[in-house]
Amino acid sequence: MNFPLIINVLISVCAYLMAKRIIPAMGDMFIKANLFGQDLCKKDKKKIPESQGVVAGCIFLVATFIFIPIPFSYQQIVDKKEFPHEEFVELIVALLSICCMILLGFADDVLDLRWRHKLILPTVATLPLLMVYYVNFNSTTVIMPKIIRPLVGMSLDIGVLYYIYMGMLAVFCTNAINILAGINGLEVGQALVIACSIVIFNCIELGRDSTARTYQFSLYLIIPFLAVSLALWKFNRFPSKVFVGDTFCYFAGMTFAVVGILGHFSKTLLLFFIPQIINFLYSFPQVFCQVPCPRHRLPKYNPETDLLETSKTTFHLDKLTFLGKFFVVLFKTLHIIQWTEGKDGTITTNNFTLINFILYLFGPVHEKVLTQMLLGVQILCTCVAFIIRYPLAGYFYDT
Repeated sequence: MNFPLIINVLISVCAYLMAKRIIPAMGDMFIKANLFGQDLCKKDKKKIPESQGVVAGCIFLVATFIFIPIPFSYQQIVDKKEFPHEEFVELIVALLSICCMILLGFADDVLDLRWRHKLILPTVATLPLLMVYYVNFNSTTVIMPKIIRPLVGMSLDIGVLYYIYMGMLAVFCTNAINILAGINGLEVGQALVIACSIVIFNCIELGRDSTARTYQFSLYLIIPFLAVSLALWKFNRFPSKVFVGDTFCYFAGMTFAVVGILGHFSKTLLLFFIPQIINFLYSFPQVFCQVPCPRHRLPKYNPETDLLETSKTTFHLDKLTFLGKFFVVLFKTLHIIQWTEGKDGTITTNNFTLINFILYLFGPVHEKVLTQMLLGVQILCTCVAFIIRYPLAGYFYDT
């Protein structure tokens, strides 16, 4: 029986109940502070509290702070072990990185930071985490797939590149959920699916080795996150009563990055982000300004039909950069974007997001149905991730 894990679950249940009660109660306070938005995909443009991810994040921090003494006291009193200083520092620094991202995410919601800041801030917040990894582990060796072992050997030490990779992982995780957003329940919904995937993965690995502390560490953080996110989703799903803001996207992304890095399963973590990776690659031309990118790329709401349609962007092909032309022509050739040519030489396409791509494939649909379709894609990709991680991994690695 894993006593600390049982206590963690009980604290998480309390965190869920607390979040379920506090989130709706804080709504009026946020509106009075001018932290509110209007749902652009609804006829009714009433004020909806924004940045409620900060409430869920704060409750998560309280729950994990309360939990901190439990695993370490248990090891000393019951298991008669010395105080695990390394594990203690890992947990504290993990919470520090998450706390920093909650703060910076809330600053983004209030100050509306530019994209370059959104890339820099996660990198800065990850530095304490990388320092602890360097002091406690400093393992930068990567196991090579069987197919290339005759060329490079069983493993390869990539040195500082491994730390660059982990820093980029944190940047990707914190922004990937933010890019795939804009309709009720999608941000929290996809985070819930990823969190459940991590829980299942850790439970499988603990079943193989019940003493694997890295997977226990991962569960200590991801279970409280799952609890507060589930409470937040209750109010953010269609029809949304609260908006989560960039705060939740940063909070969720950093939590995933922390458990992936300190849990030593960063490559497996990326498998759970398959839809976000696809969306990033699809969005690349607009995110990096190779194709005109409007302020909001969320679907267009048609009040007459109460359905969502693809939102558009318009440009002249000869005014794009070489890279922009390359991607636009490539997407047209692959038939993954709408393409309309005007008489004046303008080109009109859908905005390059996975949300608009789904609408391009299936036509206008209701917002609730669209969210269900996208979460269905997330769940399907999770199943693919587990197939890659377990049945197929044996063909490339020794398992």
